[in-house]
Amino acid sequence: MVFGQVVIGPPGSGKTTYCNGMSEFLQLIGRKVAVVNLDPANDSLPYKCAVNIEDLIKLDDVMNEHGLGPNGGLVYCMDYIEKNLDWLKSKLEPLEKDHYILFDFPGQVELFTLHSNAKNIITEMTTKWNYRLAAVHLVDAHLCCDPGKYLSALLLSLSTMLHLELPHINVLSKIDCLASYGKLAFNLDFYTDVQDLTYLQFDFNNDPFSAKYRKLTKDLCELVEDFALVSFTTLNIQDKESVANIVKLIDKCNGYVFSSIEGDINEFMKLAARDLDWDYYRTAAVQEKYLDDDSNEDEDASYLGSHFNGKME
Repeated sequence: MVFGQVVIGPPGSGKTTYCNGMSEFLQLIGRKVAVVNLDPANDSLPYKCAVNIEDLIKLDDVMNEHGLGPNGGLVYCMDYIEKNLDWLKSKLEPLEKDHYILFDFPGQVELFTLHSNAKNIITEMTTKWNYRLAAVHLVDAHLCCDPGKYLSALLLSLSTMLHLELPHINVLSKIDCLASYGKLAFNLDFYTDVQDLTYLQFDFNNDPFSAKYRKLTKDLCELVEDFALVSFTTLNIQDKESVANIVKLIDKCNGYVFSSIEGDINEFMKLAARDLDWDYYRTAAVQEKYLDDDSNEDEDASYLGSHFNGKME
């Protein structure tokens, strides 16, 4: 079974930097990682690319040949990838046995809110290829400094969640740069928890232009609250503890944390409902060892069983 992440978000949100930092961190904790570039416009990659979609199609070639702009060209490229999934499958097959895969997608938001091509590609992976994927949606933290931009980020996140229908984590990236953007109107918890957007409406009223659209703002805030799906976690990709917290969330989200555990379904549910406060990385290391070396099966299973049972009491 293949586990991985679908890394998405608007242009400039830090997707490629995230893939680079995340792959390095996962390798440090003992996982074999492959990064797959599915952005035909990304020709400057800081990470070692296991599969590069530019070997199949390039945005510049599409724009020149068909006279398309960047957005239309990307839609064409994603349609082309969807029609040639057998090529992608053949490239991924050597990685499926023992690699954790990061998919670096393009940043054009309409691909994940309006068009079906990216969704169809991901659905093929999760249904027919049996990949266990979680969507990691990055949003630049500086959007919290402006109520209009923050509300737009909420609507984008909600639309993406509903469109892709994947296990989903929204991330405020570049949180280490937040102080340089100016003082926030509310505590950071307000922006991450998305609990009561009534206060955000008051912030809108301080702007004469935004005050004209008070009713629209109120309705949009109520829409987000009615779905009650959107929340954020923060990330500083340079900070190991911050990355570790994201990894814990994603591993619960895509099921990786259960990948080498056998037991009663009730024990799984207890584990899923708890915070990941056990010795996570030692457990992860045992999982990797367990998968790679059958000779230690009894020893590793004994450790996992005793450790999890102790935490669940």
